[in-house]
Amino acid sequence: MKAARSAPGRVRALDYVAAVTVKAGGRALPLGGVALPNRRLVLRWLRRQALRLADGHGCDPVRAAPWLGVRDVRPVTFHGSDAPEALRAWVGDHGIQDHAINTLASGRPALLTVVDPFVGLRVTLGAWPVDLCGWVAAAASANHPYPPRTETEGT
Repeated sequence: MKAARSAPGRVRALDYVAAVTVKAGGRALPLGGVALPNRRLVLRWLRRQALRLADGHGCDPVRAAPWLGVRDVRPVTFHGSDAPEALRAWVGDHGIQDHAINTLASGRPALLTVVDPFVGLRVTLGAWPVDLCGWVAAAASANHPYPPRTETEGT
């Protein structure tokens, strides 16, 4: 995990999570996701998945399933070419990639949603930082408050 300074003298651990979801007919389904130690790896994973989804356009997803890697998202069938081209454009735009890195560095999520208007299919690629140490400390203090501390002076 990467340590980042959140306040003077205070260090917190950050982990990053990425996920790809699809929404069609009012129903959202996860296609896959990962947790990685830094934002560059998370964005690299998202770019790879975006290209996989775009390159799978026009292919039968059932035949494509055997080449899925452990962390790869499941393929989606697009009915138009706008969504695959939008995914490729996102991957190839260095300005957008820099903006996504800076967004994650500031603690906010980076999201991209592409729409296949022919069938109302929405594919969202997202990444966000997760403060695991802060979450664990907050959960621990909420569930098991520390006992009151008493100080004694030695003689």
